[in-house]
Formats: sequence, structure tokens, C-alpha cells
Amino acid sequence: MQTLKKLLLAAVATLAVTSSAFAADTLKMGIEGAYPPFNNKDASGQVVGFDVEIGNALCAKMKVTCEVVTSDWDGIIPALNAQKFDFLISSMSITDERKQAVDFTNPYYSNKLQFIAPKATNLGADNAAIKEALKGKVVGAQRATLSGTWLEDNWGDDVTVKLYDSQENAFLDLTSGRLDAVLGDKYASYEWLKSDAGKNYEFKGAPMFEDDKIGIALRKGDPLREKLNAALKEIIEDGTYKKINDKYFPFSIL
Repeated sequence: MQTLKKLLLAAVATLAVTSSAFAADTLKMGIEGAYPPFNNKDASGQVVGFDVEIGNALCAKMKVTCEVVTSDWDGIIPALNAQKFDFLISSMSITDERKQAVDFTNPYYSNKLQFIAPKATNLGADNAAIKEALKGKVVGAQRATLSGTWLEDNWGDDVTVKLYDSQENAFLDLTSGRLDAVLGDKYASYEWLKSDAGKNYEFKGAPMFEDDKIGIALRKGDPLREKLNAALKEIIEDGTYKKINDKYFPFSIL
């Protein structure tokens, strides 16, 4: 009887934790804060970007207040599961491996992976030529991302893969000549190519992977997932999503 009582108390406690975010008036959204234009800090230290604006729009539809909590990318899923925040909206790819640790909403945008290298470097016109040209070279990507995993799994025997704690640091090593190319998310790279730092670089070849779906991560079984899905549907249908999209990109990333 005592054992049954303990089990019931544990179940109630678990339900309370799972339901807390769903019922709260204020939600904490986890964001890396180092991945422009999706999320980064402005001169005042405030976290801004596409992810932040989409998150705020979703919270407005759910009639709750949102608060940003930043986390290093490497530990961002453990931080979610440790209840440092209620949901994670930080341009995270939906993968089978991550689905073992968290639940995801429907995708809120689609991404592609593409190489960037100096304009003066001739890597060829197609991806087979690029692979041949980069054999024995050093290629960078952000650690614990789809780009990094793809690079290691597919080209790890042909190139030296160097992984970084942030995309910005990978770009920094590219401009410093310590990398021959970077594989990254096309839309984040698109923003960097427009900057002074990226003006001498360009996309090479076609996207290596074109079906990278980006979702909002939540703790397993959290009913907040359905609320977020409903809010996402609303902001797409009423034009809110398009307004945010058009602020950052001259094309749809949905």
C-alpha cells in the first residue's frame, strides 16, 4: 500500500511539472543568442532576431508573456529538460536522434545546408566537383548541428572536419584562413554574406541537403506542444508570420 501511495505521488508530481508551462501566464523560451539573423544579441545585450519575434507572436496568440532565457548551444537540450525554460525556439533541426530526448512542434521554417568558400577559390560547378576539390582540406561547421553531423557522416573520410561552438566562430576561422570552407545553414549564411566580413565569400554548388525542417522543442509529453502548434497555424493564416519573414528575408523560408 505504501509503495502504491509513493507511485501515485510521483505521478501527480510529474503531471504538475508537465502541466506547469501549459497553465502559466509567463513562459520562458530558450534561445542560443548567437545565430544571426535568427537569434543574436544587439548592442544593448537584448536578444533579437527571427526566432525571438516568432516566439513572441506565438505567445501573443496564446495570451501569455514570453521571457527569453539564453543557453549555450551544446547544452541547450539538457537545459530544456532541466526546466531552465519552457520551450526551445532556436532554429533547431528536427532529427530522429533529438526526438528521443524532446518533442517537437510542426516545423516553423525549412532550411538547406550549403557550402561557403572564398569567391577566389574555384571549387567547381557541382557538388561532386566540390568534394574532389576539398579533399584533404579543412572544412568547418557548428558542433551539435545537422551541418556538423552531415559533414562528419558523409565527408569525414575525405576532409578534415573542424567543429565550433558557434556559427560565428566558424565564420571567423574562415576569414582568418584557418578553414577552406564552411558548411552551414543557408539562411544564416545568407545574412553573413551580406556583411562586411562575408563580402569576399559566396555559396558554392547547390545545397547539400534541402529538407531540414526546423521546429520548437519541448519536454516529452508537454501539452504546450499543441498550444504552440495551434498558435503557429494562426500566425501563418493571419499574415503575422509573413510580416516577420519579410523583415528578415526577401523570400519565404516557411
